[in-house]
Amino acid sequence: MRMSFPVICVVAFFFTLGLTLNAQAENPNSGSWSGVMINSGCSADEAFAEAPKCTERDVPGAKLVLYDDTTRQMFVLDPQDQAIGHLGDSMTVTGTLEGNTVHVASLKLHTSIGLGVGQKAPDFSARDQFGAQQTLETLIGPKGTVLLFFRSADW
Repeated sequence: MRMSFPVICVVAFFFTLGLTLNAQAENPNSGSWSGVMINSGCSADEAFAEAPKCTERDVPGAKLVLYDDTTRQMFVLDPQDQAIGHLGDSMTVTGTLEGNTVHVASLKLHTSIGLGVGQKAPDFSARDQFGAQQTLETLIGPKGTVLLFFRSADW
């Protein structure tokens, strides 16, 4: 039996789709999480308050954890070796979540936040606190524009 090229493409597509869906079913908790690297001897409230004890080195029995100040969650990292030397650093961890442990696939240091001085902001569209749609163009004033994005972590 000889198959035509379109039939082969369709079969290949569904085979690949099946493999992809199977991989997602096996790892439904895959993703990435961002936060600050702290020690596990610190509570979420202490981490939120940026207590100095959260970035102390050599705390007996403490592990390195990623603290997400948006959700106030702490994630234990497994393995720990990639996180060593990053206490107090802002990081993004990619991996698989199991309970409160992230099985680390990769770790990335946040090297900069925001635009550099003199850099032009990219076009955007967002709702303001009153629900009105704003863009970079709608916010430009006669003397220029200063944008401040603010998020209150106090719910």
